[in-house]
Amino acid sequence: MEASRMTRRTLIGGSLAAVAGMSVPLPARAHRGRTTDEAATRYGKVRGRRADGIVKFLGVPYATPPLGKLRFKAPRPPQRWSGVRDTVTFPNPACQAVGGEMGPTGNGRMPAPSEDCLYLNIWTPAADRKRRPVLFYNHGGGYMIGSGSATGQDGTHLAQLYDVVVVESNHRLGLLGYLFLGDLAGGDHAANQGMLDILAALRWTSENIDNFGGDPDNIMVWGESGGGAKTAAVHTMPGAARLFHKASIESAAPLRFPTRAGATARAARTLELLGLTKADIPRLYDIPAARLLEIQQSEAANGVAPWGDPGPLPGFGAFVDGRIIPRHPFADGAAPFSARKPLMIGTCRDETVFFSLFGPPDIFRIDEAGLRSRLSGTYQGAELDRIIATFRESRPGATPAQLYFAITTAPIWRDAIKIAEAKAAQHAAPVFMYQLAYPNPTLVPGTEFPIGSPHASDIPVKFANTGQDELPGLRATSRHMSALWAGFARTGRPTATHVPRWPAYTPRNRATMWIDAECRIVNDLDRSERLYWQNPA
Repeated sequence: MEASRMTRRTLIGGSLAAVAGMSVPLPARAHRGRTTDEAATRYGKVRGRRADGIVKFLGVPYATPPLGKLRFKAPRPPQRWSGVRDTVTFPNPACQAVGGEMGPTGNGRMPAPSEDCLYLNIWTPAADRKRRPVLFYNHGGGYMIGSGSATGQDGTHLAQLYDVVVVESNHRLGLLGYLFLGDLAGGDHAANQGMLDILAALRWTSENIDNFGGDPDNIMVWGESGGGAKTAAVHTMPGAARLFHKASIESAAPLRFPTRAGATARAARTLELLGLTKADIPRLYDIPAARLLEIQQSEAANGVAPWGDPGPLPGFGAFVDGRIIPRHPFADGAAPFSARKPLMIGTCRDETVFFSLFGPPDIFRIDEAGLRSRLSGTYQGAELDRIIATFRESRPGATPAQLYFAITTAPIWRDAIKIAEAKAAQHAAPVFMYQLAYPNPTLVPGTEFPIGSPHASDIPVKFANTGQDELPGLRATSRHMSALWAGFARTGRPTATHVPRWPAYTPRNRATMWIDAECRIVNDLDRSERLYWQNPA
C-alpha cells in the first residue's frame, strides 16, 4: 500500500468517524442529579458513576504502576487501598504520540499519556452481581497508539442495548511494552510485558467482574487491527486459557509473530540508537519516557509491522518468546489449549482505503497505467497481469482505483481464511467468518470516490456508536453488527433478529456473513480470488 510505514503504524486502528461522517456522540458528562454506585474488588472498593442508564467505572487499577525499577518488568498486582476509591474519569493512556482525545490539547476526554497507565474501564447495566456476558476489548493502534477510552469504542450503548458488561484496558505500548532485554541482560526483565499487562487485566476481570454484574465464566476477548493481533496473542497464551471463553479477531490476520531472536535484535538496535551498550542497560530505567518515545518513533527504530511475516528487525509488538507466547498464532495450526473456544474472524470490505485517506487524493483517480504502476512494487510481469485479470473478472465494473484497493485488501482476507481453516480443522469449536460490507457513500474529499467500508469503520458500527447519523443503511448495519457480536458473547454463536442464521465456517461451505443494512450469507466469498491465492504462479 502507498502509505509510508510510519504513517501506516501511526494510523492503524484509529477512529474513522470524522472522515466517514459518522456521528459518534460523547456520552453525557456527569451533572447534578446523577447517582453513584459502589463495587468491591480484591484490592478495595470503587465508586462508579451512574449515567446514560448504566454504571461506568473508569480508571480502575488492575496492576501497580510500572514506574522506576518496574519499567520493562512483568506487571504486579495493585496495592490495596482503604475506603472507597473514585473511578469516575478516564485514566491515562499509555505513552504514545498524543492523539486528538488526549491531554490538554485534546477534547478533554482523556488526560495526557503516561507510564502510569495500568487501568481499565467498565461499562455495566448495574453492579448487582447478575451474571452478564463480558466483552473484554483490546484497542487497536498497531501496538503503538490507542486507548481503552476512545470515543468510537465507548461501551455505553452495548451495555444499554444488550445487557452486557464491556471492559477495556490501557496497557503498555511500543518500546515500553515490548523492548526485550532478557537475552541481553538476563535478570527478571520480562518478555512481552505489554501482553502481560493484558493478561493481568484479563485475570483481574476474571477475579472481580462478578461484583460488577458480569459473568467470570463467560468472557469474550475481541479486538480490531492491532487489537485483533493482541487477541490472537491472547488466543495463543497458555496463561490466558482459563480466563476467557470465546474470541473475535477483527481486521487482523496474524499467522505468525516475530521471533525471540528478532525481538533481541530490535533491543540491540534500540540500545545503539540511545548510544548505550549492554553494560549500560541499568541506565534505561532513568531515561525519560519522552526520550524513549522519540526512539520508538524514529524511522530506524520502527522497523516493519509486528505481524505477518516480519523481517529480521521487527517493530515493537507481540513476539514468540517461548514461554508467554510459545508458538506462532496460526501458521502451524491453532493453539490446542484454545481449541474449545468459539472464534469469529473477519475484515472490512475495503480495508486499505483507510491508509490513503490522509495523503494526496491522487490514488483515488488512477487509470489503468497508474494501477499497474502502483502494484508493480509487489507484482511483476505475468503475475501482475494475472492478478489484475482475476480481480477484474471477480469485480466487473470496478474502476482502476477500486481494483487497487481490492487487490491490496485481499491478503488480509486470504490470511483470515487460513486462520478459519486452522480453527475448523480442530473440530472442537465453531469458527465464524464475516465481512463488513456497508457501502458508505461519503466521498473522499476532493474526489468522486466513495469510501465504502475501510479499515476501522467497524469500530463505531459494532459498538452501536453511530448516533443519529442519516447515512442510508448505516444505523441498520450497526444494529445488525452490534447485536450479532452481543449474541456471540452471550452464547458462542452470533445470532440477532432480522439477520439470517449464521452457519459456522467449514472448508466445505465457506459460509461468510455479509454485514450490511441487509445481511446475507455468502458461501465462498470471492471464490476466484481465493483460488488465485492458492496458486498465484
